[in-house]
Formats: sequence, C-alpha cells, structure tokens
Amino acid sequence: MEIIEGKHFSITDPKGVNTVIYQINKTKKEYLDKFPKYTVQRLDYTSEIRGDSTRKTYYVDEPSPDGNQLAIFSFGKEKVVINMGILLGDEVKITKKPVPFKFDTIYSEEGNKYKEFNYTPNLKRAISIIDPETAEEVKPVLYFDEKANEVKGKCKLKPYKSYFAFEIREN
Repeated sequence: MEIIEGKHFSITDPKGVNTVIYQINKTKKEYLDKFPKYTVQRLDYTSEIRGDSTRKTYYVDEPSPDGNQLAIFSFGKEKVVINMGILLGDEVKITKKPVPFKFDTIYSEEGNKYKEFNYTPNLKRAISIIDPETAEEVKPVLYFDEKANEVKGKCKLKPYKSYFAFEIREN
C-alpha cells in the first residue's frame, strides 16, 4: 500500500466569495528548453458551511521541505483578488514579494471558441482557465499532436461568457 504524506490548511470565505488555490510547480531543468518554467496545479479541498461563510480545507500532497508556492484567487462579485503564499512547515504565509502573473479575461461572441495550450511530460500545464461565476476550472480535453509530437490541451469556451485565464511567468 502506498502512503502519501501531506499537509492541509484552512481558510474561511465570507458570503459571496469563492477562493481557489493553485500550487506553483517549477519545471525540471532538463525540460526547460521545450516547456514553460512554471506549471500550476489546483489544490483539492473540502468545504464546510458555517453560518454565512464557508470554511475550506486545502490539501498539499508531498509538501516540499523548502516550501510550496501558492497562488490564491478569491472570486467575488465582478472582481478577483490575487494573493501569493507559501506553505512552509505547518503554516501558510502570504508573501510580500510579488510573482509575475499574466492574466486576462477571455470573451468571445463567436460560438465554440477553443483555447489550446501545451502540457509538460508529467501532464502539467502553465495556463489555467476559470469560470469566474462558479470559480470552477474549465477542464481541457487532452490530445496528442502528431506533427509537434507532444500532448496538448483544448478548452471549449462558451460564447457571450467571460473567463479568467492566468499563467505564471518569470519576470
């Protein structure tokens, strides 16, 4: 039986706010010539309703002794608050040093628009697209591009709807 060690931490969302947290992973040196320097992975969580607020407990599998970088997005009515944090030991610290984010709102009036992006060999990706109304991630369909000889993802976006897309980049 495989044993996975992990850490967990909790936050409380007030009414009307939905927080999602991503772990930022650094790509191994041998893949840097072909893949982005950073990839993102959404953390799993459980939630518990407490009056008008929601307490969410997030889980990090195999925490790094040097700390795990976190991107924290709190979706509210017509706005997104972005914070950076680090899980170090048994606590999450909000960092003061900003990490460069590239984020955008994707909107189209055309039907069946697709957003494509590459995956790393361990099936991680640099870009994440989120529905700001539900804070749910738009799940990509994976396929193998034979011409490029690599795995790619394709997200189907609905017309007349805005999406929040972000990518972690180096300066």
